[in-house]
Amino acid sequence: MADALVSVVMEQLSLMFAQEVQQEVRLVVGVKNEVKKLTSNFQAIQAVLADAEERQLKDGSIQRWIDQLKGVSYDMDDVLDEWGTAIAKSQMKVNEHPRKTARKVCSMIFSCLCFREAGLRCDIAHKIKELNERIDGIVIEKDRFHFKSSEVGIKQLEYQKTTSVIDATETKGREKDKDRVMNMLLSQSSQGPALRTISLVGMGGIGKTTLAQLVYNDHKVATHFKKRIWVCVSDPFDEIRIAKAILEAFKVSASDAIELQTLLEDIQKLFRDMKFLLVLDDVWNEDSSKWEQLKISLKCGCLPGSRILVTTRKRKVANCMGSSSVDILELGLLSTDECWSLFSQFAYFEKNSRERENLEDIGREIAAKCKGLPLAAKSLGSLLRFKRSRAEWQSVLNSHVWETEEAESKILASLQLSYHDLPFDMRRCFSYCAVFPKDFRFQRDTLIKLWMAQGFLREMQNKEMEVMGRECFEALAARSFFQDFKKEAGDGSIYACKMHDMVHDFAQNLTKNECFSVDMDGAVESNIDSFSRDARHTMVVFGNYNTYSSFPATIHKFKKLRSLIVDGRPSSMNAALPNLIANLSCLRTLRLSGCGIEEVPSNIGKLIHLRHVDLSENEIRELPEEMCELYNMLTLDVSFCQKLERLPDNIGRLVKLRHLKVFIYRHDSWFVKMRGFEGLSSLRELDEFHVSDSGEVSNIEDLRNLNHLQGSLTISWLGDVKDPNEVKRAEFKRKKHLTRLDLWFDSRTDRRIIRDVEVLEALEPNPNVDSLAIGCYQGIIRVFPSWINKIKVVRLFKWGKIENLPPLGKLQSLEKLTVEEMECIKKVGHEFLGMKVDDDDDCNIRNGEMAPSPSPSNTIIAFPKLKSLTFIDMKNWEEWEGRGGNEDKTNIFNSIIMPSLRYLELVGCPKLKAVPDYVLQSTTFRRLHADNCESLRIPRNTSHHIVISMSYEFLLLWNSKKIGCRRLTTWGKEIHRRRRCGKIENLPPLGKLPSLEKLRVYGMGYVGRMGREFLGLGVDSDISNGEMTSSSSFPKLESLSFWYMGEWKEWEGGEKGNEDKTNISISTKIMPSLHYLKIVYCLELKALLDYVLQSTTLEQLTIKFSPIIGAQFKAGGKGWPNTSHTPTITFEELNYRSAI
Repeated sequence: MADALVSVVMEQLSLMFAQEVQQEVRLVVGVKNEVKKLTSNFQAIQAVLADAEERQLKDGSIQRWIDQLKGVSYDMDDVLDEWGTAIAKSQMKVNEHPRKTARKVCSMIFSCLCFREAGLRCDIAHKIKELNERIDGIVIEKDRFHFKSSEVGIKQLEYQKTTSVIDATETKGREKDKDRVMNMLLSQSSQGPALRTISLVGMGGIGKTTLAQLVYNDHKVATHFKKRIWVCVSDPFDEIRIAKAILEAFKVSASDAIELQTLLEDIQKLFRDMKFLLVLDDVWNEDSSKWEQLKISLKCGCLPGSRILVTTRKRKVANCMGSSSVDILELGLLSTDECWSLFSQFAYFEKNSRERENLEDIGREIAAKCKGLPLAAKSLGSLLRFKRSRAEWQSVLNSHVWETEEAESKILASLQLSYHDLPFDMRRCFSYCAVFPKDFRFQRDTLIKLWMAQGFLREMQNKEMEVMGRECFEALAARSFFQDFKKEAGDGSIYACKMHDMVHDFAQNLTKNECFSVDMDGAVESNIDSFSRDARHTMVVFGNYNTYSSFPATIHKFKKLRSLIVDGRPSSMNAALPNLIANLSCLRTLRLSGCGIEEVPSNIGKLIHLRHVDLSENEIRELPEEMCELYNMLTLDVSFCQKLERLPDNIGRLVKLRHLKVFIYRHDSWFVKMRGFEGLSSLRELDEFHVSDSGEVSNIEDLRNLNHLQGSLTISWLGDVKDPNEVKRAEFKRKKHLTRLDLWFDSRTDRRIIRDVEVLEALEPNPNVDSLAIGCYQGIIRVFPSWINKIKVVRLFKWGKIENLPPLGKLQSLEKLTVEEMECIKKVGHEFLGMKVDDDDDCNIRNGEMAPSPSPSNTIIAFPKLKSLTFIDMKNWEEWEGRGGNEDKTNIFNSIIMPSLRYLELVGCPKLKAVPDYVLQSTTFRRLHADNCESLRIPRNTSHHIVISMSYEFLLLWNSKKIGCRRLTTWGKEIHRRRRCGKIENLPPLGKLPSLEKLRVYGMGYVGRMGREFLGLGVDSDISNGEMTSSSSFPKLESLSFWYMGEWKEWEGGEKGNEDKTNISISTKIMPSLHYLKIVYCLELKALLDYVLQSTTLEQLTIKFSPIIGAQFKAGGKGWPNTSHTPTITFEELNYRSAI
């Protein structure tokens, strides 16, 4: 990483001279020569760095020399940054004043700053001389090593148009190993211990964790165990941290417990009567006594078949963890062909057959260098993916890094080759990731902002820092430096990932003495003292579940820190913060989210290098005005600070600020005073803006210069705008990178004059905005502003006293519409469609805004592109016109309504009686979901291809004989809404549904028995259209579950010897496709159906908290013989935790 640092310093030195000329400022006499000498020394060092970086792996003295060079480079970077900041701030003060008084003001400013600038120049001069003395010694020592000189070339970031990440989900050469581990985990045996420990042993990079992940995520494993827990252990083996991690996997807070015994007691209770799988990844512990107590707690009361899966590099560790010889699987190296297969999967990506043929002979030789190690093959393959010439491949093959013969060193060699192939800036971005602990999942966008704060990303022509950062992230992922990706559902882009342990070790080796992370769970203050005082970046990790450990006071001794990142929830940092800020003057990143901070010290304004500040989720009410002196600030995050009342009045002085986050979960009284935004012309991200008035003028005009805003913007308190022209002057049309606007028209005063219509018209955003939300609106929209016609997604909510919906059917581009909490709306009719209906049932389209269809010119289309329609919490809505009949005025001549609609959701519409025919009979409509719609009825002629989910009340009124829905969920009590149905004692004939695949019955507290009426096979069955015969019930049902059926006692046909009242013919097929049956909290149920249990298709039976049948179907119970063929049977009994 030294080469990257030296390159930065060289660039900064050249800029120093440029600033002297451009800004007409001068260094102290004589220092200019010092700078020239410094530049010459760095150039001499830069010429030999390639050789030094390669030789440091074998020579500790060279590594120490490079460490000294890094230290000088860091310090030089700070000095140059201090000088550049001073020049820029001085220039900014000049630019703040009007032209007509510029000369006078400039004279005043320079006279006032004269002494201060003179002092600064002397200080800079002193520091540069001191650095030159240090670098002289480094240059002299350089000659002692006789480094080879090489030409220094500047490698640019070269990105492919598509840097698709190859996610190799299949394992090459591990198929047999996977099968063997699966057998170890799933085998049922009356012999042996209830809890077995299985160990995967092998050198680093051989694929232990990958194999463990494949097994852990396998469907058979997921369904076989009641609970699966994954814990990354690493070194040292900390029993308290591991115990807390196990509890956290259950979402159980470890509270303030620091005593191991307390944690073990919790674990013992939690695992009682449970079959579980615990994976302990990357274990190094060779002391069995450290593991013994935890293992005993896990073993006590767990069900037979529970497993612990350990990954480790040493067989001795496996023995200490309790694995017998038959439970240890030592992973071997891949064969030559398997290694080539994995290597070529990456190296040949996006290469044509001719290129592959041309490179195969060299490629096979390179693959052989990997010595059968999967990580080495993957890393080298990813490197060569971007190289197409034989010369480039030959260079990799002939590299000196292969000289070491040890297999594990081949991984280091492959990573080193990949690393040195990166451009300098990208190397720094990668090595910075060493600050995170092992197995840490980092977010892409947050990581990019951290890179920006350290100066790793530079804007190029027509390419912003954020874009550069994203391309760098994707390039590192494509080169296999990152793995375990989390991807966006829409475009498939990676938003989070991890690093392989060996890659993390490599990054830490690159940044030795520069980066460290410390886990405060169980850690002591003395552990922190072991790290180098020259460290530049640190992450302090606290438990995820409110452990409230104290923040280590000794951190302030690391005076050269550039990054201080706190992850987790420490106890309040109010006492420690002033001391930290006073001592850590080199900070560029300060992340203190959720640290209980109530006040930010004013001396934070002295941290001149600071570029990234995250104070989210704290208790602060305001930020000190001194923060506005932080000229270099790029990111400021105060989101979720519930008590925040105002931002600094001079925030506009943060002219470089690019990301400002202030969002809080919305409540009616939330208001943050925001003034002075007109200077924030560099902002790319602003999640929330609050309109405030000052006399006759509001602050919305402050947004005028913020033309780089991207993505989404919420504007609240628009009701306080007194003059719509102020909104026009904000010039939203120029903000071409915005794609979504959320507009809240609430007001903090009682408004006499409503200007919402005029304000909405005046907003007129850029056509790139395709998503719009409007809340608390009090205007009446008869004709939409023309700019809204291009919007694709619309959400309307809390429109006060509005009684009629606006003519949304006129919006030609609208694809998704959500309407929420319109408490005064009782009827939705023609006004919603944008059609005016006369008494003679003819129609006209006002203002000519409805577009004709391509066929007959008099045909009109309402909602031509609408695909998704949702209504939520419409408490008083009773009628939706469009059901047909004499009173139906929407049955309009030559009209087409919602021709593209696919999905309708109705939630919390208790008075709505019906859905229009033009929805239910549409050929494109596919899904209806209704919840808490007690009055809703579905007609008999509902289209057969619709998927319907509904509350039970809805189902009882759905009296259709032609039903073809594929999935049906019914519930009588929805836990979060606390909604109850009436005293329903019998389930409807659901067995009649010929296409039903999944059924969930929830909370039917008054159903005591089930029989013929449920199966749909009673004597009164009336199945029309030949869709069903009397010899079938639930013909396609695959999954059936019953939840919270407190009074359910009988399921007719269940117990042999009892009278079978269902009188079912021997030829009748009942649930012939059933795979999954789940019974949860059915406390009184006595038996299950024999014809279900004996089905050959049943794969999984789960019985939870149902003690009567649970006792029957455990091993040895009277029901056990009926289920002996079922592959997976899971039980869970009541205990004090599960009952909570």
